[in-house]
Amino acid sequence: MTATAAPAVLDRHGLDALVGALVAQGRTVVGPTVRDGAIVLAELTTADALPYGWGVELDAGRYRLVPREDGAAFAHSAGPQSWKSYLHPARERLWSADRTPEGHVTFTEHTAEPPSYAFLGVRPCDLRAIAIQDRVLTGGRYEDSGYGRRRRRALLIAAECTEPGATCFCVSAGGGPAADPGYDLALTEVIDDEGHRFLVRAGSEEGARLLERVPHHAADPVTETTARTSVDAARDRMGRALPATDLRALLSGSPDAARWNDVAERCLTCGNCTMVCPTCFCTTTEEVTDLTGDHTERWQRWDSCFDLDFSSLHGGPVRRSARSRYRQWLTHKLSTWHDQFDTSGCVGCGRCIAWCPAGIDITEEVAALEAERETETD
Repeated sequence: MTATAAPAVLDRHGLDALVGALVAQGRTVVGPTVRDGAIVLAELTTADALPYGWGVELDAGRYRLVPREDGAAFAHSAGPQSWKSYLHPARERLWSADRTPEGHVTFTEHTAEPPSYAFLGVRPCDLRAIAIQDRVLTGGRYEDSGYGRRRRRALLIAAECTEPGATCFCVSAGGGPAADPGYDLALTEVIDDEGHRFLVRAGSEEGARLLERVPHHAADPVTETTARTSVDAARDRMGRALPATDLRALLSGSPDAARWNDVAERCLTCGNCTMVCPTCFCTTTEEVTDLTGDHTERWQRWDSCFDLDFSSLHGGPVRRSARSRYRQWLTHKLSTWHDQFDTSGCVGCGRCIAWCPAGIDITEEVAALEAERETETD
């Protein structure tokens, strides 16, 4: 089978065999599972750990697990984590230095070989987010070498969306519930009178070779039609939508909008939106020294433009107010990201809405900015 071969079908046993084949290859399989009242990403050794029979109920500032009667494994929206946690971890040691009793200093770079990951159940929005981070962290003149090492060893198994959540808006963000190219395998879950199964498409030679190793059969017309119909129908059931306007121009042209004052009164500047966002990439570095002063380490960790110290210069922070920090985040995400990376920084996953403790809705804020602009031009 090649990457252009016809689609195949796996049943639940075949999916478990797929996980087993990945483990046998020495890969660290990461996928969704239920833990602590949420669907989170964790290492899997069997497909039985997938969240069969669980969905989620979402709204601004709200996330709840809900049982499903159909036993679906991938009928849930994005949880609090993204694959960024594995490819661009929250904290990473870069190097250490030691001083000998004679006063000599030696430096040690920490470049351990990363795990060979297999990501199972990558949503199309997250697949786009990985592609964006690829461009940001490895596509420029200066590569984030740690990210590059992890990314080159990662195998991506996408799970197309058939059940968008109330905070999802990927279609209006330029994506959709179908998987774009970039995956090694793509699954579409089908549950009907014919049973519980997964339509599988190979997107790379490695994915095709992997599929050959597990029990499967050629896709039948009913499964293919049902899968495509379910994904197409999901496009029309998005819970949210960004305004159909030039967002790049809207945000860059709204630095003095009154709406920024409104959102600043509600924003806690906690940075939750940047932590759960699958594309936010900002980091800082810190040095940690032991009590003797003879050993020190440099660590890279996530940072957020909502942090007061993020824009700190010799005279203090440039963006002191919640208004300026929220405006910076949203304007960068939807407008100036284009100037840097030729793409938007938003994939419409809705995490920033669901996990904002104040329930701030990015789609609502953008719509309000558009309405304010239209009022000023009337």
